Amino acid sequence: MNRLSEPNTIPLPERVRPCSLHEVIGQQHLLGEQGPLKQWIDQGHLPSMIFWGPPGVGKTTLALLLAEAVDRPLISLSAISSGVKDIRELLNQSAMLAPPVVFIDEIHRFNKTQQDALLAGVEKGSMTLIGATTENPSFEVNNALLSRCQVFTLQPLSRDELLAVIQRALKTDVTLAQKNIEVVDADVLLELSGGDARKLLNLLDLCVNTFPHDADVLRLDRDVILKTAQQNIARYDQSGDLHYDIISAFIKSVRGSDPDAALYWVARMIKGGEDPVFIARRMLILASEDIGNANPNALLLAGECFRAVQAIGYPECRIILGQTVVYLATSAKSNSTYNAINAALVLAEKTAHLPVPLHLRNAPTEFLKGQGHASGYLYAHDYPKHFVRQAFLPPEIADTVLYKAADNVHEQRTAQVQQERWGRT
Repeated sequence: MNRLSEPNTIPLPERVRPCSLHEVIGQQHLLGEQGPLKQWIDQGHLPSMIFWGPPGVGKTTLALLLAEAVDRPLISLSAISSGVKDIRELLNQSAMLAPPVVFIDEIHRFNKTQQDALLAGVEKGSMTLIGATTENPSFEVNNALLSRCQVFTLQPLSRDELLAVIQRALKTDVTLAQKNIEVVDADVLLELSGGDARKLLNLLDLCVNTFPHDADVLRLDRDVILKTAQQNIARYDQSGDLHYDIISAFIKSVRGSDPDAALYWVARMIKGGEDPVFIARRMLILASEDIGNANPNALLLAGECFRAVQAIGYPECRIILGQTVVYLATSAKSNSTYNAINAALVLAEKTAHLPVPLHLRNAPTEFLKGQGHASGYLYAHDYPKHFVRQAFLPPEIADTVLYKAADNVHEQRTAQVQQERWGRT
C-alpha cells in the first residue's frame, strides 16, 4: 500500500514510515553493507532478536521491514494487554502456517511467565521473535530467552539524521509537500523532541496545522514551535520530554523530603502508563544517591521493593511502591557516599600510574615474598579493637580525603570513630 495516498488523518510518522530498508535513516551499523541485518536479509535469513534503544529510533519500523524483506507474515503483540493465553494461541496458529515474525514492543513489560511462554516457539523455529525495549535487556529479559536471541543496540539519531527525517517528511508526505513550509528553527524541534523521530514528526505536524489552510507561507520559527509544544504536549508522554520532567519532579520531591508530592508524581506516572519496574529502579538508585549511609535500611527496602514489583506487577505493586516512596521521602538524607565515589573515580583516572604499595600487594609465592610483597603489612585483627594505623594509599596521595561524613546521626556516629582512628572525619 502506498502510504502517500492515505488521508492525513493518519499520523505523520505513519504516513512517512519507510517502505523499504534502504529508506531507513540511521542504524547503518546494522543496515549498511557490512551490517549484520543487511547480510542476513541478503541470505534470506532472519533469526530471533531483541532491539534495544531509546524511543523513536526505528525499532518498530525495522521489525515491519525485516518481515517484509523475508516475505513472512508479521504479528504484533502488545506487552501491555497480551497474556500467556494469547501467546499459546499464537503458537498453535503458527504451527499450521508459515512461521510468522512476532513483534513484541516493550517486551520488558512481559513478566517471567509470559517470556517463558515464548521459548518453545523460538526454539522450534515455529516463529521468529523480534522484541523491542528501551530498557537494558540484560536486566529485563529472561536469560533463557535472551540466550536464544541476538541483541542489537539501536543508536540515537544524529542531528543530521533528524534533519533528514524532517526534510523527507516535507518532500514526500502528500499533505506537507503541497504547502510552502519554512522550518526556520529546526534545532528547536530537535531539542523538544529529544532525539525521538516519532515525536519530532508529530510536533512538526502540529506546528503545520496551527496555520490557516490558505496561508501562503508556513514559517516555523522558535515562537511558533514553542507555543505549539506548550499547547499540545500537556499530558504525560512516556517516550517524550514530559516523561523525564515527571521522573525528575518525583526524584526531587523525595530528595526534598516531601512524601505528598512524591506520591502525587508516582501516581501521575502510574496513570500515564509508566512501567512500575522503571519507578522502582529509580528509587533503588535514589536510596543510595540521596539517602546513603544516613539510613542504610533505605537501600534494603528499595531493593525489596524492586524485586517485589518485578514479581507481582500492577495493580498490586502500587501498594509497595507507595510504602517505599513514603519511607524514602521521610528518611534522613545524605549524598556523602555519592560524592565520595565520584571524587574517587576522578582521582583514580588522574593517578592510575601509581603502583600499589609493596606491603599491600598479594604474595601467593615465596618469590613474590622475597620481592617484598606483603612485607610490613599489619593484620588488623591482631590489634586491640581490630584496628591499627598504617598506610593504605600510594604515598603520593597519602593524605587524600574522599569521604566526608554528612550531618546526620548515623554518619556522625561513624565519623567520631574515624576521628579516633585516623584523626580525620
